[in-house]
Amino acid sequence: MATGEGNGGRKQALLTEGLWLGGVVLVLTLILPLILSDFRLTLLGRFLALAIVALGIDLIWGFTGLLSLGHGIFFALGGYALAMHLNLQLPAGQPAGQLPEFFTLYGVSELPGFWQPFYSFPFTLGAIVVLPLVVAAILGYLVFRNRIRGVYFSILTQAALVVFFNLFNGQQKLINGTNGLKTSTQFLFGQEVGSPEMQFQFYVLTVLMLAVIYILCRGLTSGRFGRLLVAIRDDESRVRFSGYNPTLFKVVVFAVSGAMAGIAGALYTVQSGIVSPQYMDIAFSIEMVIWVAVGGRATLVGAIVGAVAVNYGRSLLSEKFPEVWLFFQGALFLLVVTVLPDGVVGWLRFRAWDQVTRLLGRSPYTSTYPGLDLNEAVIQEKKQFEEPKDHP
Repeated sequence: MATGEGNGGRKQALLTEGLWLGGVVLVLTLILPLILSDFRLTLLGRFLALAIVALGIDLIWGFTGLLSLGHGIFFALGGYALAMHLNLQLPAGQPAGQLPEFFTLYGVSELPGFWQPFYSFPFTLGAIVVLPLVVAAILGYLVFRNRIRGVYFSILTQAALVVFFNLFNGQQKLINGTNGLKTSTQFLFGQEVGSPEMQFQFYVLTVLMLAVIYILCRGLTSGRFGRLLVAIRDDESRVRFSGYNPTLFKVVVFAVSGAMAGIAGALYTVQSGIVSPQYMDIAFSIEMVIWVAVGGRATLVGAIVGAVAVNYGRSLLSEKFPEVWLFFQGALFLLVVTVLPDGVVGWLRFRAWDQVTRLLGRSPYTSTYPGLDLNEAVIQEKKQFEEPKDHP
């Protein structure tokens, strides 16, 4: 009976969460476009794309305990994959086979071989997901098989980020180096990517992808796989002694997180108009972690809230006070670390009510386990203690 009630409560919670998710999607796609200007809507689309990579960070850091400082690698790979395809698309009337403009600046007369597959749109869609997934899987396997974790894992991911940054930054003749690849003036399906119509379509696609990836993350963290991730985070040695191989689970979740970052990078690139090695800047990857910390680790919703709120705050403050934002960002991170270690959503979920009741002079609420009263074994044991015993 208790199990039935527990399953019923879980289904009810999932149904409620699904209704909330559907309502948010409808608001984002139907109501906000009527309220916000094209510029603000495009900004929101970028921030929602960043929320996708924040979900990936939360998946590996909040639930698995892997603090990655190199997710800019996978973010940039997804962006470059789509940008390369767009740079090969020519508007109607131009001769086929014409090279992207930057190649002529460096005297390149023939398209490099690794560019050729990106003529295909299906191949590009696959590369956006598979390329960062494979790179993350290889990097994760090399690190996790040697049981490297904690701060050493963070340092290694940041070192890998520096390697990729320097590699991409120096390839002027192949991918335009530090200048990056522009997308706003390119064409997709005969329409200019930077046009308001295309930008709105990318915005709607970003909202839908964010919802799908949120559902994926919720599914990964709700079942047995999610419980194993939390167990690895809390006590990896005990998981290993229990007969599981933590390396396999960490590689899988790190690869999935990398694929999410690749999707986010592609969506962000077409809405920002350019992709460059700056996506692999150390500060940018650290900011990704800050978004999750501000919103709340191991909450998923907190990752989305943190990414959107922090970036909107940066946008608004930098417009009026350009020199203040960095100080505000540092103060925000200090506030989260010292006052809100669980993040905003974590505080609202776990601590807010108790702190409010204390301020009102009432005793904090103590959670109980009413399901135990319905357990058959507990009922039988309770009867044994309640039965009068015959004394000699």
